[in-house]
Amino acid sequence: MPSNPADRRVVVTGPPRQARPVSGYYRPRTEIDEQTTLGHTYVRSLMRTQLRTGLAVFAVLGLLVGPLPLLFAAMPDARHLEWAVLGFGLYAPLVLLARWFVRRAERNERDFVRLVEDR
Repeated sequence: MPSNPADRRVVVTGPPRQARPVSGYYRPRTEIDEQTTLGHTYVRSLMRTQLRTGLAVFAVLGLLVGPLPLLFAAMPDARHLEWAVLGFGLYAPLVLLARWFVRRAERNERDFVRLVEDR
């Protein structure tokens, strides 16, 4: 401890300093959390992509199942064929279509997360 009072140190406290934000830098996650216009655009983009995937699956399903009543009406005596087509013929394409839809939706979400995480 110094003997002379003039040698004592004075500690000045003030508000903590914050780093200045770098101009031109933005964080998409923050934009989404704060619900800004840019964040809304990001979420709308994801929703539009998922809707497009769902509509594609619906269109393929319509083309696959839609003509079946016409086919069955054209062949009224083939009752066993109807059950075979409905029971066995559609099962594999529907499973493949569902699998494609899930993989595509997960890929869309992965791409969105990659965009938001700044990777």
